[in-house]
Amino acid sequence: MDFALLMEYGWVLLVLIAIEGLLAADNALVLAIMVKHLPEKERKRALFYGLAGAFVFRFGSLFAISYLVDVWQVQAIGALYLLFMSLNHIFRKVIFKKHGDSQAEADAAAKKVKGAGFWTTVIKVEVADIAFAVDSILAAVALAVALPATKLPNIGGMDGGHFLVIFIGGFVGLVIMRFAATLFVKLLERKPGLEVAAFAIVGWVGVKLAVYTMSHPALAIIPESFAHSSAWKITFYVVLVLIAVGGWFLSSDKEQGDKKPLAAAE
Repeated sequence: MDFALLMEYGWVLLVLIAIEGLLAADNALVLAIMVKHLPEKERKRALFYGLAGAFVFRFGSLFAISYLVDVWQVQAIGALYLLFMSLNHIFRKVIFKKHGDSQAEADAAAKKVKGAGFWTTVIKVEVADIAFAVDSILAAVALAVALPATKLPNIGGMDGGHFLVIFIGGFVGLVIMRFAATLFVKLLERKPGLEVAAFAIVGWVGVKLAVYTMSHPALAIIPESFAHSSAWKITFYVVLVLIAVGGWFLSSDKEQGDKKPLAAAE
């Protein structure tokens, strides 16, 4: 793998890790509140078992999607899902001004599991983890499939380099959700606009996957070369950076007067 290719893969991996971190903050908050009714010793066990199951699911789903990633219908569904998830979240946050949605959703999740036994809670945590994993995997696939091919052996029907990027991104997402989510919760509390920016980036990643889908030889709506062109790659990353920078600087700093979300995540 030459230096330019290594840099491109490294940049995509960094972008994916940043997206995973911001999305993991909300996810970790929900999971923390889902297990808070358990005795303290059982909380960590419930999260561990739930995350272990999610890891197995992510790893297994990667092999499944490696055979389906070149099917344009699968790509189209993934693009539509990412766009819907992004627009739905932004619409609720910006249009309806429901800035307390994450906490409200977490409280609703807590009510559903309140009084549930240990293994019932583990199952519900695992189901939630799997739902979060779908978002993560689709975003990773959208970023990885347009990367140049490597000389690594194929895994399933996917280039080995693409597979490694998606796998590492998913693994890091689980680690962040388990160990580093508190830092991202603090960041989102101080810069709430970053949450909207994160979902805007997810939507922009959905656009990237849509472009890749429309350039599929079976559709040929746009030239196949466009999805791999330097002009489109530069445009994509410039817009991505502008969204991230805008989310940072257009978000006013907030004092941590309300410690409830952070305390729940911890």
